[in-house]
Amino acid sequence: MSLETSFERVTMPLEHPFTISRGTQTEAEAVIVTIEDDAGNVGIGGAGPSAHYGESAATVEAVLPDLLEVVEAVDDPHQLEQIERRMRETIERNPAARCAVSIALHDLVTTQLEVPLYQYWGLDPTETVTSSYTIGIDDTETMRAKTEEAVDRGYTTLKVKLGTDRDLEIIRTIRDVAPDVRLYVDANEAWTPREAVQKIEGLVPYDLEFVEQPVSAEDPEGLRYVYERAALPIAADESCITVEDIPQIADRCDIANLKLMKCGGLREAIRIIHTARAHGLQVMCGCMSESNASIAAACHLAPLLDYADLDGSLLLAEDPYDGVPMPGGRIELSALEDTGTGVRQG
Repeated sequence: MSLETSFERVTMPLEHPFTISRGTQTEAEAVIVTIEDDAGNVGIGGAGPSAHYGESAATVEAVLPDLLEVVEAVDDPHQLEQIERRMRETIERNPAARCAVSIALHDLVTTQLEVPLYQYWGLDPTETVTSSYTIGIDDTETMRAKTEEAVDRGYTTLKVKLGTDRDLEIIRTIRDVAPDVRLYVDANEAWTPREAVQKIEGLVPYDLEFVEQPVSAEDPEGLRYVYERAALPIAADESCITVEDIPQIADRCDIANLKLMKCGGLREAIRIIHTARAHGLQVMCGCMSESNASIAAACHLAPLLDYADLDGSLLLAEDPYDGVPMPGGRIELSALEDTGTGVRQG
């Protein structure tokens, strides 16, 4: 079998400026990987790099030739474990770059086999979860308007970014306009441990499911302090990057939040899920600001999850790729008509 590989960078404006406690984003950059076999079957994968984890579109482009050389050297896309292991050995960091190749390979293999990815994994497409839709930090009235818009568009689960001096005001406002939605919040490491415990106590009346990453990932004892005292469940995001992190956070949180762009590939993502389960944790899959070129693959993990935050493409003004249907955030794998991950150029 002969494989041809290529990649290109795309820039995608966001529908609205997106602010978290660390800064504001107005566009997302992705690097799209394409792998084609000699029968004309094509696999597509996307990298959504994050500067927080030391990656950019430029660093992804810099390492992809070495990663794609591994694919071409193995010359069998079905050797997924070998390829992902050799990619890690070739490029230890740059998980988003490795993930783009992993996604493209899984898309190619399942396209060759003429099955959707969830079927290849033996998963039930009806056992999915609903993705949250994220409301970024803004002035309170703008956040109110964004929430009203999200509810009008049918989203029933919202995630709200916090990390301001008016966090309680924000949540009061959100609940005022969306009293019936499932709601959780994400501080993106913004609080001190004592501040987190106090703020979480104040959030209890607003019927939140959990609080995500309240303190710095560089403060594991601070995370334990919050977990042991918090009045709401705690999810670890920035503290949970690879499978090796799971034993370290198991006594510091209730929920492990994996992201494909942090862990480096689909096989690693599944290892994280099963390891988290073995440690008694619930599991969430999140995302960066990403195209369906990567979000589509993450959607196929939905039957294994307790929570999903896979709105990366939903936050874009326009995505050059189509993926798994997600009306109102509902991940409808059973409605997917394509094989592979379902990603197709729009």
